[in-house]
Amino acid sequence: MQTVPKTTPDINENNSEYINVISGCTFDEERALYNIKDTKVVNCVFAGDADGESVLKEGRHYLVDNCSFSLRYPMWHAHNFVLTESYMDEKTRAPLWYCVDGKIQNCNIDGIKCLRECRNVKIKDCVINSSEFGWKCDSIIISDSKINAAYFLFETNNVDITNLDMTGKYSFQYMENLHIKDSRLDTKDAFWHSKNVLVENSLLKGEYLGWFSENLTLVNCKITGTQPLCYCKNLKLINCTMENTDLAFEYSEVEADIKGHIDSVKNPKSGTIKADSVGEIIEEEAIMPCCGQVITRIQSIRGNR
Repeated sequence: MQTVPKTTPDINENNSEYINVISGCTFDEERALYNIKDTKVVNCVFAGDADGESVLKEGRHYLVDNCSFSLRYPMWHAHNFVLTESYMDEKTRAPLWYCVDGKIQNCNIDGIKCLRECRNVKIKDCVINSSEFGWKCDSIIISDSKINAAYFLFETNNVDITNLDMTGKYSFQYMENLHIKDSRLDTKDAFWHSKNVLVENSLLKGEYLGWFSENLTLVNCKITGTQPLCYCKNLKLINCTMENTDLAFEYSEVEADIKGHIDSVKNPKSGTIKADSVGEIIEEEAIMPCCGQVITRIQSIRGNR
């Protein structure tokens, strides 16, 4: 079923940047609002028996407000768009791809593979449950949001994140130029093969953190989980804490200043690791020369440095 939209000048604002308004309609056909321009879409439903795809494909300069979506690929190739106060359910597979210059605010999104190959998109005050979220994007800003994604921001560059509650498995892999602050990240295998990453005032919970990273800097962070920060190049930890972190820093080039205790450190390649105490310093079975120093402010429980 598709109702005929009522398209009228926006009388609610003087000199409105949106010429047309589509309000209170239901759409379910293929490309129902294809290539709309300079338009507000308000209080509309995108769902129905026709099960049409790509309802808002190739739109230019439009705003979607207080709408609900239950059709595949609803917003592809959008340019200069705003999506606010809206819901995309699990049927909106791959809901936003190839989008440029957009803002997503106060939305709930449950569609798998949300945000793919997008550029210059801001996300604020959203709740998102989307495996494979944010792949191969560029210039993304995320703030004040909660996101659950198994593979989060894979091969995405130039990202700024503030106040994010994030859960996942294989997050921030193969990324370049990432800044995270005031966030809580519960994810294993985070930051693998990433470059130029700064994380500040955040909780990093998970296993195998940061392997093969380059230029990873952690400031005022709490780190938990086994075998963190191995095979790293130019790794820096400033005023951080580490809990339940055994076999840390194997084969890493590291400068670390840790408050409190580290369970164990194994074969750091180079640099200096300072901590109040270290449970065990392991020097065995190294496959490369390892000359990193471990300095404890309190006598190690076991170790020979």
